[in-house]
Amino acid sequence: MRKQYINGAWCDALDGTTWDLQSPATEELIDKVPFGNVADCNLAIAAADASFKEWKSTTPYFRAEILKKAANYIRTNVETFAKETSLETGKPMLESRGEWQVSANLFEWFAEEGKRNYGRVVPTNRADKRAMVIYQPVGVVGVITAWNFPAYNPSRAVAAALAAGCSVVMRGSEFTPLSSFNLATALHEAGIPNGVFNLINTEPVSTGTEMIDNPLLKKISFTGSTRVGKILMDGASKTATKLSLELGGNAPVIIDKDVDVDVIAHQALIAKLRNCGQVCVSPQRFYVHAAIFEQFVAIVKDDISKLKTGINGGDIDFLGPLINKKQQEHSLVMLEKAKSEGATIHIGGEPAEKGFFVHPALIEARQSQSFIKTEIFGPLMIVIPFETKEQVIEWANDTEYGLASYAFTNHIKTANFYAENLEFGMVGINEWAPQGTELPFSGWKSSGIGHESGSEGLKEYMELKLISYGNMS
Repeated sequence: MRKQYINGAWCDALDGTTWDLQSPATEELIDKVPFGNVADCNLAIAAADASFKEWKSTTPYFRAEILKKAANYIRTNVETFAKETSLETGKPMLESRGEWQVSANLFEWFAEEGKRNYGRVVPTNRADKRAMVIYQPVGVVGVITAWNFPAYNPSRAVAAALAAGCSVVMRGSEFTPLSSFNLATALHEAGIPNGVFNLINTEPVSTGTEMIDNPLLKKISFTGSTRVGKILMDGASKTATKLSLELGGNAPVIIDKDVDVDVIAHQALIAKLRNCGQVCVSPQRFYVHAAIFEQFVAIVKDDISKLKTGINGGDIDFLGPLINKKQQEHSLVMLEKAKSEGATIHIGGEPAEKGFFVHPALIEARQSQSFIKTEIFGPLMIVIPFETKEQVIEWANDTEYGLASYAFTNHIKTANFYAENLEFGMVGINEWAPQGTELPFSGWKSSGIGHESGSEGLKEYMELKLISYGNMS
C-alpha cells in the first residue's frame, strides 16, 4: 500500500495533497504519494491515544507475538522491500537487503526483551516499610526518522516502543516513503490492533511542531540533524515532552603504525562509502600515523580510481547517488571549501550530469582547517597524518559531536588508551561496526540524548515508578 496508515486503515492525505517521489539516480518520477499536514498528524495521535490504554494492558508475551510476526513478514518479503528501498535511496541492493534483515532482527529482539522488563524490590531503612520499583509505558510516542536508513532507523524505535506497551505515530521521511509504507504493511499483516501503530507522510516542520505541542503525545524519538534536534529540544522545554535524539556525527578514525596497511586501507574506503557516506556513524576524519600515511593514501587513491557509480536495483552493486540535490550540493560545497582552505584533493569529487552522484574524493587535510569540523554526510574521505597518540586523541576529540569513533592498532595498551580517552558514545576498536541490535546506540555531546537498541533502548519508552507501602508491621 502506498498510503498513510491511520487507525488500522490505509488512507490518502485529508486534503488530498501528494508528494512527487523522485529517483535520486535518474531524477525521474517514481510515484505520487500522500503528503498530509497537521490534520493528518492530529488524527493519528488521537487514534494512538484511544488505543493506548488497551495496548498497555496486554501482556508483553501478547505483544511479542505480533512483533515476531512482523519480523517474519519482513524476512519473507526482504527482496521486494529491498528493491523499493534501493529505488528511492539509490543505495546498493546488498545494503538494502541487509538493512531490512536488521529491521526484522530488531522486531524479534524487542519482542523478547519486552518480556524482561524487570523491576526490583528495594530493602528500606524501616521495619514497617516495603518498596518496589516498576517500569510502565510512557504513552503515545512520536517517531520521526531520517531517509538514510528508512527501514532500520524507524524499526529500532517503533519495535522498542511497541514492546514497552506504547502506541506509536511514525513520520518517515518524504524522500523514502516506500520503505515507511512497507514497514506499516508488515505490522498490519502481523495483526497490530487498530490505532496502536500509525504512519503519516506529512510536511515535516508543522508536523514536528504539532508532535511537540500536542498534550496527548508524551515522547518523541527523532533521528536526524543536530540543527533540527536542537529545535525539538527548545520546543520540548515548553511542553515537557520527553525526547530521544539520535543526531549528527563527525567520527574520527585513528590508524596506528602497527596495522596491516593494505588491509586497513581497503576496509577504510568501504566503510567510508557505505550508503555513499550518508551514515551518522560514518568514519569521516581518518587520522593515519605519519609512518604509513603515504602508503595508505596511495592504496585508497588507487581503489577510488576503480570505483563505478550507477543505478542500483539488480545483481551488480554500484556506488549510488546522494539522496537529493541538496545533499549533492552540500558535498560539492564542502569540496570547494576544502580547496579554498588549502587542502589537497588527491582524486575525485566530480558530479554526474544526471542523478545526484558525486565521485568519491580523497582529501588530505590539516587539523587547523575548519571544513573538517562540519559533518560531511557524503563520499568525501578526509585523511590527516599524526605523530603521537596524545596528539591524535586531542585532535579526534576536537569536535562538537560525540557519536561514533574508531581506532586500529595491534597493541592492547594503545587500544585501551584510545578506548578510554575517545569522547564518544561508541568506540570501535579494530572494527567498523561497533553497533548491534543487542547493544546500546548512544551519542555524547551534540550527537544526541538517550539510547536506541539493546536493553537500554527498551527503557527509553518506559517510566520508572516507585511504589512504597507504609505501616506494614
